Amino acid sequence: MAVSRNVDLLEPIDLAEHLGKVELYLGQVCQIAGISKMQLDYWTNKAQIPTKGKKQRIYDIDALETVMLIKQAKDKGLNLGAAIDAARRFREASAAPAA
Repeated sequence: MAVSRNVDLLEPIDLAEHLGKVELYLGQVCQIAGISKMQLDYWTNKAQIPTKGKKQRIYDIDALETVMLIKQAKDKGLNLGAAIDAARRFREASAAPAA
């Protein structure tokens, strides 16, 4: 019964607080966003999405969000340039303090 008493010591963890620490490799970003590696490479260059790493690109959560916003815009019929612009504007609007 000692195990059940130990469980009472635990509290829920808010994973959102830790997402800023997450780093994803190219393949993981592709799998999450539902795009090919060629698309991700092209979008990363075209949209100037910041990455880390020298031998292999590493994406943070902000970069993943940008990729997913571009994918969403493309799925809604926008060309890549317009999709990148829409993603950039959306992120800027989301980051702006509410008036």
